[in-house]
Formats: sequence, structure tokens, C-alpha cells
Amino acid sequence: MNMWLTQVDKSSSIPLYEQLYLEMKVLIIRGDLVVGTKLPSKRKLSEFLGISQTTIELAYAQLVAEGYITAVARSGYYVEEVAELSYIEEEHVSPEQTEEVKPSYSIDFHSGRIDTSAFPFNQWRKYAKDLLDETYHDLLLLGHPQGDVELRREIASYLYTSRGVRCTAQQVIIGSGTEQLMPLLIRLLGKQAVYAIENPGYPITHHIFANHERETLAVSVDEDGMKVDELEKLDATVAYVTPSHQFPTGAILSASRRVQLLNWASNGDDRYIIEDDYDSEFRYVGKPIPSLQGMDQRDRVIYISTFSKSLMPSLRIAFFVLPMHLLQAYRSTFPYYSSTVPRFDQHVLAHFMRDGHFSKHLNRMRKLYRKKLERLTNVLATYAPQVKVSGEQAGMHIVLTIDSTLTDTELVQQAELADIRVNALSEYHQTIESISSKPQVLIGFGGFLEEAIEPAVESLMKVWNIKKP
Repeated sequence: MNMWLTQVDKSSSIPLYEQLYLEMKVLIIRGDLVVGTKLPSKRKLSEFLGISQTTIELAYAQLVAEGYITAVARSGYYVEEVAELSYIEEEHVSPEQTEEVKPSYSIDFHSGRIDTSAFPFNQWRKYAKDLLDETYHDLLLLGHPQGDVELRREIASYLYTSRGVRCTAQQVIIGSGTEQLMPLLIRLLGKQAVYAIENPGYPITHHIFANHERETLAVSVDEDGMKVDELEKLDATVAYVTPSHQFPTGAILSASRRVQLLNWASNGDDRYIIEDDYDSEFRYVGKPIPSLQGMDQRDRVIYISTFSKSLMPSLRIAFFVLPMHLLQAYRSTFPYYSSTVPRFDQHVLAHFMRDGHFSKHLNRMRKLYRKKLERLTNVLATYAPQVKVSGEQAGMHIVLTIDSTLTDTELVQQAELADIRVNALSEYHQTIESISSKPQVLIGFGGFLEEAIEPAVESLMKVWNIKKP
């Protein structure tokens, strides 16, 4: 081997052994090092590159483990046959070059942001500290595949008192986010299922259906939620809805349509409703809307929710509630499934809920977000009638309808040039004809300090050249 073909950069943040391993791997794949070539000894290569023999040994060991080279006792290291891998990595690109950096904005109206300043760190820290003790050594082992029963009991109890969901702990399945749980439901419901989805609707879920090659049919949404009349004309067997606060319009499924939707589901043994209750904790007008699951008399509703909005997105704990008749099918379909949520996190949350801190936190956050929403809508009211607000009854985002000759995409681009993030409502539509004639944008307010809302809105309106009348 020509040792001068191998180089390492001591100023790079990539470990030296990894640089050497990647460099030699490319040389082997590309054919620059032919099969049977003997590699330099660790001592010689160490002297040539000015690095330790331990570094060389780590690089060689990784190459041996992946089958690129072989170690021959008392002889050295030799290049192996890897012709079948020639399609891999035509050239080496360092992780530093490929890492995607998400843009940050000086003003961020994204709907997924929460208020992190109000999180009850003291209580959370106490439970985490208490659990890191030899008394809880069993938490080092795998727990129940559906999630530990302590947390499932707390979830079942909370859902009954807050959302009217009727279930037992055994019906609850815990997982690390909706994105991880939805594929399980899709597999459980079978390849023959046809999904009706809201239009506009939640794009990540739509991508999940597409990635699993499931047929989807778009159903329009108006101020009363999904148009069930449209659904009834389709050959769908499963309706995916966000009835308590439709995403992204903010509409709430009306009482008559709830009954109509439940009747639709009960008219077929293969029909189900997936009720995504992603942010129902935050309702600001009237009493909480009861869940579809609590109204269901035929066990046709699969309830799914998450702690991303109520606690923190990084906790990665979501759950769904299965009808009893699907529970055995679930256990048969996923006999080797292990819960994807660390048991320590499950028990911290279970203790937090058990002692009433979750309910207290929700009450505090509900008041805090209500004040932010009031501040936001009051500021926006001064720009009426050019700016109209909708979807403000619940959740942590609203929709603005703008009286403008520009499209919502053009308005978003203008804001982005000013380092402000908003989202166009057209991003969430499945069909062009369903897009409003007037531009509509999504405005999230959860991540703002209350006093920062007014200047943020004024900055956005200035970018769009919208003035107070």
C-alpha cells in the first residue's frame, strides 16, 4: 500500500481512527486497494502518519468487523473481496458536510413550539432523582411490551376524568411518538384498509400512510370539521380525524357530525375511527369537548394522543387506546414488540401524574396559553378587516386569513426573508381545489413570552405591509 494515499486531519472534530477507517474503506471499495493487498503494520503506519498505534488498531478493527480486511495471525492485515459492495459510497463525504442544520428564526410562529420556561423542573428532577436508586434496580430490565402498567393506569385514569375515554390499563399501548405508533395501527388494521384523511390535514400522518402503501382518500374540512357527508360517499374503511381541534384549521367537529361519524363507523364490521387528540388539553372557550371514544357504543374508535404539547416534545411518549376486541389481535401481530420508551422516563411520568403534578401543570399552562392567545387575538384585531382570525377556541395555534393579492406561499416567503417563520395553510392541503381563495397562514403562539407577542405580530404585519385602519 502507498501510505501517502492515506491522510488524516488532526484539526477535524472527527476522531482520527474514524477518519483513517473511512479513508481506507473508500480505497478498498473503489478498488485502489486490490484484493490480497497487505496493509502496512500498525507501527509503520503510526510512524508515517504521526498518530498512535492504538488509533491504527481501532481503525483496522472496524475494517475487520465490517469485512473489508482480514487479520492473519503473525502475518498482518489483508484486503478482502468486496466487489459486491461496489455500489456503496462512490466517494467519501464527511459527516460535517452532510449534517443538515435546521434554520433558526428571530421570530418563530411555528405551531409546534411550547413554553419551556414554565416547566416544573423541581418536581420532575425530584422524581428522576428518586428513581435513580438501587431500590428501583428492576427498571434496568425490559418492562411490559405495552409499557409499564404503572403509567398505563395513570393514563387510563386521566383520560376518563379529563376526556371521558372509557378504557382499562390493558387497552393502553405506549410508544415513542405518534410517528412510531401509527405504523403499528396500520399493520394491525391490515392492507385492505382504506383511510379517509382530513383535507387539509396533518402531513406527517399522511406521509406515514404513503410510506406503508396504504390507500388514502381526502375528505374536505369546513368550520364544523370533517364533512361526513363526503366520507359516506367513499369506499373508506378507516377515518383519521382530529375532532377536538382540527389540524391545521382549528375547527371543532360539531355534535351532529360526531354522531354522524360514529354511525358511519358502526355500519361496517371493518370500519374504524382513529381519533387523534393531540392537544385537547388546551381549550379556552366553554367546557372540554368529550372524546369520540367516550361517545362510542360499538367499540369502533381507536384513541391516540401524546404528551408533546402538554409536557414536552422531547419526552417522546405517546399512546393509543385499542378497543378490547382488537387487543388480542394486536398481541398476536406484535408478539416480539418491546416498548420503545425508557422505563425510567415512564416511571418519572407515572409518579408525576400519580401525585397530581400533571393536572396542576396543565391548569397552569392552560391559563398561561389563554393569556397569550388573548394578547395575540387582541393585537390582531387592530388589523381587521384585512386580517381575520379563526381556530382560536383551542390549541396553540390559530389561522389568519389575509386580504391580499399575494398567495399564502408568497406571504411565507416574504416573512422568511425577514427571518420570521410562519406556515402556509396550502402546505397541508391534498388537492388544489380545496385551497381558500384568500391566503391563509398558520400562527403558533406557544413558544412566545407574553410580552413578546405584540412586537412579533407588528414585525410580521410590517413585512406584509398591513397597516392598522
